[in-house]
Amino acid sequence: MEKTLYTLIVYSENIAGLLNQITAVFTRRQINIESLNVSASSIQGVHKYTITACTDKETIEKVVKQIEKKIEVMQAHYFTDDEIFHHEVALYKLSTPEFQNDPHASKVIRRHNGRIVEVNPVYCIVEKAGMTEEITSLYDELQAAGCMLQFVRSGRIAITKSCVERVNEYLAERKAKFDQCKSQAES
Repeated sequence: MEKTLYTLIVYSENIAGLLNQITAVFTRRQINIESLNVSASSIQGVHKYTITACTDKETIEKVVKQIEKKIEVMQAHYFTDDEIFHHEVALYKLSTPEFQNDPHASKVIRRHNGRIVEVNPVYCIVEKAGMTEEITSLYDELQAAGCMLQFVRSGRIAITKSCVERVNEYLAERKAKFDQCKSQAES
């Protein structure tokens, strides 16, 4: 079967240990997670997991179904790259003396739309937001310039182009069911 890079977006309650349960689903199926980003979502008390993995459609469908079975998970969906907007953020720590001695490095940063966020006598920090290929390209050029000290990237962050996620509706339905059960218990 043909493997594709899929992005999974999972909404859940903020419960300790859930990340381990979600990654275990991938481990059991021997699927390597390419990137993983977990953060609070725009809805209070709800966290968003953005996970990328390369696999086939049948397997990713099974993974999503297994993840959705977790009690704390509200929704899980998978997407291909054409169904989402995605970016990464990267930080490059460069040697200030080496950077100042190489005018080409400054041109490389401007050409890649990088942003210098800090400069001191020892190092400078460059920030770049963009697609994986753009971040890697800037890394390669700065590495070749010989001024790179450290590098870190965020992993993929993504939002969907469609309106598949309806977390607010899910929360309202759950509250209505809870209120109904509560009123039945009181009567």
